[in-house]
Amino acid sequence: MEKVYKNALLIELENLPFECKAEVPIQVFYQNRLVGEFFADIIVEDKVVVESKAVSKIDPIHEVQLVNYLKASGIEVGLLINFGKSVEGKRKIF
Repeated sequence: MEKVYKNALLIELENLPFECKAEVPIQVFYQNRLVGEFFADIIVEDKVVVESKAVSKIDPIHEVQLVNYLKASGIEVGLLINFGKSVEGKRKIF
């Protein structure tokens, strides 16, 4: 279900219109060496990382995931949106 909500959100953002990219790879480096890669659900205008979930409630691990994306991407603002029982959102600024 998460992918369905993410795709619908992407369409809504593009209709506003915002420049959006989906499933954006974010490379992670350690001591100047590539050690892994994250995939952000949506990046809006190269300024906001949007991470979507479809869970019963937002867990602290979801917030940690978003903060990791912000650190690795260099983007300062992130939105965590949960499409679970009711829509819930959290904003993180790094």
